[in-house]
Amino acid sequence: MIEPAVLPALNAGLNTAAACCLLGGYYWIRRRRVAIHKRFMVAALGFSSLFLTSYLIYHFQVGSVAFTGTGWVRPVYYAILLSHIVLAATVLPLAAVTVYRAWHERFESHKRLARWTLPIWLYVSVTGVIIYWMLYH
Repeated sequence: MIEPAVLPALNAGLNTAAACCLLGGYYWIRRRRVAIHKRFMVAALGFSSLFLTSYLIYHFQVGSVAFTGTGWVRPVYYAILLSHIVLAATVLPLAAVTVYRAWHERFESHKRLARWTLPIWLYVSVTGVIIYWMLYH
């Protein structure tokens, strides 16, 4: 069994990997390298799925973690956290529909939705890492 104390760092690593894969996928689709784009996006989906699993395991074991920062950083943390939570709730359905459209070769509707999905998913992944650093470092 994995020690719960290592899960926050693992989660940050998984979010970082997902963000890198999202950027890689974007890079390659802009160059019309669809097969490489697909591999990066499947990897991003895998990293995000592992993150969600690990995140749920950690919080079922530990519960919530209080932010102990004070001063100007406190409202900054909560602004990031609030936007992260709201947008994180949208990532799963957005990503699922975006992948579904690509899988069924509905590329025009996939592209229209991906223009929203990518920046939201990327924001959630990056702010997840920022929240980790603000909570644990």
